[in-house]
Amino acid sequence: MSRKKKIPEHRYRASRICRILGNPTAYEILHLLSRNKRSPAELAHLLGVSMSTVSHVLRALRDLDLVRYEVTWREHRYWLKTQQVSYIMSDLEKLVVMIMQMK
Repeated sequence: MSRKKKIPEHRYRASRICRILGNPTAYEILHLLSRNKRSPAELAHLLGVSMSTVSHVLRALRDLDLVRYEVTWREHRYWLKTQQVSYIMSDLEKLVVMIMQMK
């Protein structure tokens, strides 16, 4: 049996980001956060999902260091850690359009 080769840390982390971008709810949350700071309640309302779902996704995004938050008067406000995330998402969307046009 051959052992699975360990991949470099930066590629492993990139694969984890790709995985979360594959979650439609997470993708939409990142899209909304690219425009404004938002609370979990706002995100849940805008997406039509439960607070539990939003909290779960925000925790995963925090674990990947993609979002930041601040607390004021018991309210959490989230934003993207870097705009690079929104640039990558824009490039992915352009790729999808290009692939769709090639059919």
